[in-house]
Amino acid sequence: MPQQEPSERAPRAPASVRPYDLRGRVFTALVLRPEGAGADEAFYAALDEQLAQTPQFFAEAPVILDMEAVADMATLPTIVAALKARKLNPFGVQNAGPVQRKLAEAAGLIPIVTGNEAPLRAQAPARQAAAPAPAPAPAPASKIVTSPVRSGQMVVAEEGDLIVLGPVGSGAELIAAGSIHVYGPLRGRAMAGAYGNEAARIFCRSLNAELLAIGGFYRTNETLEPELRGRAVQVFLDEKRLRLEALA
Repeated sequence: MPQQEPSERAPRAPASVRPYDLRGRVFTALVLRPEGAGADEAFYAALDEQLAQTPQFFAEAPVILDMEAVADMATLPTIVAALKARKLNPFGVQNAGPVQRKLAEAAGLIPIVTGNEAPLRAQAPARQAAAPAPAPAPAPASKIVTSPVRSGQMVVAEEGDLIVLGPVGSGAELIAAGSIHVYGPLRGRAMAGAYGNEAARIFCRSLNAELLAIGGFYRTNETLEPELRGRAVQVFLDEKRLRLEALA
């Protein structure tokens, strides 16, 4: 019986390795909203006073310029240069029209579109046969932290609420897509509604925060009411203004 020649195997394709790693990140950026002329002496005087009060917080901070209330967009390059001279890092602009965007790009800024400004998708035409209603999406799970959050730590809840059972030290940072609950002293920064959820709230047992923010609107420690310091409070948005109320 003649011996069969061994069959040849097809050459294997070389293993391919993706040459990059793409990940999402959550970071904190300040939104600066100049009013009126936007580059007058009063604007820079107020800005310098704020920077002098909390220099460590604003040092090298990324900044988005909200130009909705600026009457003269030609002042934009001047504002960008002035912010950089003060060790701030402007990188984006929001609420800018087509002409304004060109000026922003010429100044090295990128247009930022927040979740509230994104256009709604066109409604799909109704089908003849009604499709069964989809099952409701499960509620996003809350993130619970049982240990103290110390200075320099950042805790992020990308979905749902963030619940901290211990104290939050000065220099620590809390970020949540939903609300933030701190069952202890809050001395660091708390930013709720990080993806534009303006219905989010912040609750804490003892208030002495460095910064409070909801949906991009913020207040610093220097602007907190003295009678609310050290008390249990809730923080919420009321007509685009951050309000604080004592809890019973």
